[in-house]
Amino acid sequence: MSSGVEDWLTDSNEALSLQLIRSEEDAEVLADDEVQAIEPFHPDFTYPIFGDKEKIFGYRGLEIKLHFASGSLKQFLAVTYDEKIKSEDTPADDIEGTLYNFIPADYTKSEVAFDAIVDADAKTFHPLGEKIGSYTRSAVGSGKGKGKANGEGGSAPSEDDENAVVYEMYKTTWSTPGFRDFHRRMQVFILLFIEGGSYVQEDEDAWEFVTLFERRKRPDSDIFTYHFVGYTSLYPFWCFPDRIRLRLSQFVILPPFQHQGHGSHLYSAVFAHMRSRDDVAELTVEDPAEAFEDLRDRNDLRFLVQQGITEDPKFLEGVGAEERGPRAKWEAEKRKEHKIAERQFDRVLEMLLLRQLDRKDAAKVREYRLQVKARLYRFNYEMLSQMTLEERKEALAKTYDTVVEDYDRILEMTFH
Repeated sequence: MSSGVEDWLTDSNEALSLQLIRSEEDAEVLADDEVQAIEPFHPDFTYPIFGDKEKIFGYRGLEIKLHFASGSLKQFLAVTYDEKIKSEDTPADDIEGTLYNFIPADYTKSEVAFDAIVDADAKTFHPLGEKIGSYTRSAVGSGKGKGKANGEGGSAPSEDDENAVVYEMYKTTWSTPGFRDFHRRMQVFILLFIEGGSYVQEDEDAWEFVTLFERRKRPDSDIFTYHFVGYTSLYPFWCFPDRIRLRLSQFVILPPFQHQGHGSHLYSAVFAHMRSRDDVAELTVEDPAEAFEDLRDRNDLRFLVQQGITEDPKFLEGVGAEERGPRAKWEAEKRKEHKIAERQFDRVLEMLLLRQLDRKDAAKVREYRLQVKARLYRFNYEMLSQMTLEERKEALAKTYDTVVEDYDRILEMTFH
């Protein structure tokens, strides 16, 4: 490729700037450690929109602003550049035409109109659906430089506290009035932040969604404002004989809210809601990314400890035994009680066993190793059964070492 052509190429991840816009009045009350909620951020991926190479041709100094009203997610689009190539043979890419295929057609290109939408949102927007959970954080004071967002050093405030920031989760389906339109504005985040993510089909009626919003009370006012944080989608599958298996398909917390515990709260709310439903047998996850797998592990570990599973008299019985019958029966009963998928429950149980393992006791270590290897053999039977005995032993030993190392990493993150 000639240098002349390269001069007209722009990285689409860098060019596309996203921002959640609050009204001026609502932005002014944010403390210093909260302002990231309204600052611009960039996507992790743009290849579903601009192609595998994530390049845009034909511009210099290109900037694509895609702004969202922080509640309704109504959109503003502005494409600016310093220079555009003038060539009929190699014309510049049609940026707006490309984006038009992925965002709703009701976006505006007028800053004045968008500001009016944001101001109206602040007074009228309310999340759609059924509220299924909430939690609070502190945001003491008003104005930049005042207060803390995370309630550090104290317990979380009540929802009625004047200084509380409340986070609320809402369950929706396609039948929720107005949700289809909201989802069409929201779903672009799946393409931009989940590798391999794709839009769900609206003609598949069974989809369920849980959205997460920040709720604030305006000072000296009765107005509550709502600001989008993230969401997850779930799909039910039939589970013999008469229940469903809920599969968590997509899960995204937007960058301004990441690494603040919101993902754990959203996952825990979904998990608690699922456990409360008689029609649901278990919660599974579709092809989880490593970061989400860690989040899931940490929360499942804490949940089982809170449920007292490590205090159960049968928790340590039959570990590594050749006759797995009694142990397997207890594990199956606990797994069904807590509605955790089989492989996930086995892994989390192994982590909790490792946490209590006396690694100086050779006999106990051997029992634990046999327990884990037996599970690995069952899970990888098709592949391992084709190996020689020595190859099988070597493969299991290496896998065991890798698994234990990863378990130690997750336990360290969870309990220290």
